[in-house]
Amino acid sequence: MTDTAALLAALAEDADASFVLIARDGTDSVELLTGPTQDVDLLADIPLVVDGSAQEVFAMVPYRQVRERGFEATDDGAPLRCLVVEEHRHLALDDVIAALPADPVPLEDAGFDISDEDYAEIVTRVISDEIGRGEGANFVIRRDYTATIDADERLTALTWFRALLEHERGAYWTFAVVTPGHIAVGASPEAHVVARDGIVTMNPISGTFRHPAGGATKETLVEFLSSTKETEELFMVVDEELKMMSAVCSDGGRITGPHLKQMSRLTHTEYMLSGRSRLDPRDILRETMFAPTVTGSPMQNACSVIRRHETTPRGYYSGVAALFTPNEDDGHDLDAPILIRTVYLENGQLRVPVGATLVRHSDPYGEVGETHGKAAGVLGAIGAIERDTASAQPVDAADPDQPATPTNLADDAEVAELLASRNSRLAEFWLNPQDDGASGPFAGRTALVVDAEDRFTTMLAHQLHHLGLDVKIMPWHAATDADIDAAELLVSGPGPGDPRDGESPRIARMREIVARRLDRHEPLLAVCLSHQILADSLGIDLAPLSSPHQGLQKSVPVFGEDASIGFYNTFTARVAPGTVTAGAAAVSADPATGDVYALRGERFASVQGHLESILSRDGIRTLERLTAHALA
Repeated sequence: MTDTAALLAALAEDADASFVLIARDGTDSVELLTGPTQDVDLLADIPLVVDGSAQEVFAMVPYRQVRERGFEATDDGAPLRCLVVEEHRHLALDDVIAALPADPVPLEDAGFDISDEDYAEIVTRVISDEIGRGEGANFVIRRDYTATIDADERLTALTWFRALLEHERGAYWTFAVVTPGHIAVGASPEAHVVARDGIVTMNPISGTFRHPAGGATKETLVEFLSSTKETEELFMVVDEELKMMSAVCSDGGRITGPHLKQMSRLTHTEYMLSGRSRLDPRDILRETMFAPTVTGSPMQNACSVIRRHETTPRGYYSGVAALFTPNEDDGHDLDAPILIRTVYLENGQLRVPVGATLVRHSDPYGEVGETHGKAAGVLGAIGAIERDTASAQPVDAADPDQPATPTNLADDAEVAELLASRNSRLAEFWLNPQDDGASGPFAGRTALVVDAEDRFTTMLAHQLHHLGLDVKIMPWHAATDADIDAAELLVSGPGPGDPRDGESPRIARMREIVARRLDRHEPLLAVCLSHQILADSLGIDLAPLSSPHQGLQKSVPVFGEDASIGFYNTFTARVAPGTVTAGAAAVSADPATGDVYALRGERFASVQGHLESILSRDGIRTLERLTAHALA
């Protein structure tokens, strides 16, 4: 028996031993982390320093931890479990594969916990009751594939880890986490957040192309990349992650991509976001809980929607596995992939959580099919079910006994051009390096942004800072009348919900804030929800759109200029077509429908769209124009 085989066998046999195995994409080694575990309550409690000495810590962060951000989540008691690393070894990949068990582990009583019909009904309700009522742009609702096993759980974990090493490709991390009472084995495609050398990166992945039998072809991939739904789905999650980047990075974050994430059975589209930050990595992790690709947007309301529509708590699904490693700057680097494509084992029960991203034009049974595909991909990869023929590689014509090298479709000129063309729709502001705003047109002036539970305000604040303003963000429930009165420019922000809902404390407070600024004739800029509230105060009718404009890009008139702007609204202010004034306000509206895109009057301006969105190609220009008017 080799040293590696003896080491792994000893860990499998010791029921009290805790260990983590990690194989990172592109490496030929497997990292083995061993040490004691401890459960803590908060991210701030993760023991990075003990008695003045920095230590390496691996943490399993459950979904319920999102309550640290003040968001809703069912408390299922899933522990924030930390493994304090006493020994970190690097083992040869081939030696690990050879040492791990390979006998298949049969499943019994296997199937989804929610029937296809019931899941389709949930999808229909979310589209109608949540997206259709302005609660958000997209939401991820999960179901679990469950089964029982009659085998040693620690050996089973090692068996499945070997299967993933042999049969999956393209995963960011392939891993096995074995601790008493909690075992997880997975191949996550997505690095949620990485902090290293003062640079924070995030990797939003969205759009799922399940390879057809025989493998992906250029034709089938081009069809997938041409899908409006898949393209807009990716743009929406990039917007949501840029909100997080703008909260933790001094330079707001910059987009690069898009790229293809090619795996054995699935292909995804992805962007990379990067920015500079000096925050404690635990704070970075807190402000980025959790990925919109597995929750939805806006994030705070997505958590509420998940709690209303998911039938059981999430456990670790959509949380992160986080490795904190001491660095030369007396701090810690952070590497945290999302906990998806993961199998959980507890008390002889297997659980594979999978979710679908629901948007305004989702097909309920199409989303049912997506959950089947994701579950089959995981189960096939670990060998728990028959592997999909899509994983088979073509035969090398020169040597029929050898598989051909897998085709990298991302290198195809047509595919590359189709991917690159997506950026022509996006705001150059977020694609290019940004200065610090010190020489902006409003340098020396200040603004208060009131957050109405949509963290688009972090991106908006970053753009205002870029224009020279000194900006502060306050949540709606914390902003006092004194704060409102003291603001040089008050920016009343966007948020979910029906602007006509008088029963909502949040809507009621935003109405008070807008009315107070108007009464005092102090500079006001109102965005999206607040634009609708402003319009209502001016006697302009509000109405639901026939089809929600969630993640929709439009070219619209804004006081003498056509502007390409991104919209995330379900309701609109509406005037008679041709109307140019309403009370004390000038109106810029759709000439055919009367939908109001912008308002301006003495010391106030408003806009329905999100000028801060990546979809707003003319966003920074329009924001400067409206801000200048409000401050004039």
